[in-house]
Amino acid sequence: MRLVVADDAVLLREGLGRLLDEAGFDVVGLAADAEELFTHVAAHKPDVAIVDIRMPPTFTDEGLRAAREIKASWPATAILVLSQHVQASYAVELLSLGASGTGYLLKDRVADLGEFEANVRRVGEGGSVLDPSVVEELVEQRRTKNEPLERLSARERDVLAAMAEGLTNKGIAERLFIAEHTVEKHIGNIFAALQLPVSDSDHRRVLAVVTYLDAH
Repeated sequence: MRLVVADDAVLLREGLGRLLDEAGFDVVGLAADAEELFTHVAAHKPDVAIVDIRMPPTFTDEGLRAAREIKASWPATAILVLSQHVQASYAVELLSLGASGTGYLLKDRVADLGEFEANVRRVGEGGSVLDPSVVEELVEQRRTKNEPLERLSARERDVLAAMAEGLTNKGIAERLFIAEHTVEKHIGNIFAALQLPVSDSDHRRVLAVVTYLDAH
């Protein structure tokens, strides 16, 4: 799996590139800004572009805008955006470009290299990843507005958060220590409460949930 890593911080950029290379990925380019990122993506057509959300010159949302352009110009390249802080609105905007091959993680997740490698592979294989902290903030925002999420039990909210992270039913069952058929029952209840159609596609489930949360 070929990767391009973009981050203005040289230590993180070089360190992440080295760790991923040692983990068996083919790191084909390291970029310090959006312009350099586009150059590497155009030249190498990587499977995944790992992009810092804040890059020169304004250090606001250059990474998000770069992700938008990459999705438009090189749709086969998956995007994994890294952020220093929780920016739920940025995550929703990113997923609105298409949840397939899209991820949004806090930089803290890089510390667990095994988990980070798995997330990179999931995104590169067409899945989606959403940081648990972002999911938690989205759910909390909606709960304070007396939305249908109030109808969900605490366990159903746990399942919803795991769904939005991109976990499969089996993955949710393992995380919550419950049976897979119990997860299926909870998901049925969730979609009924939120008036969302059930889909067999994990990334569509993520997009449906997050879009719903953002729209209400």
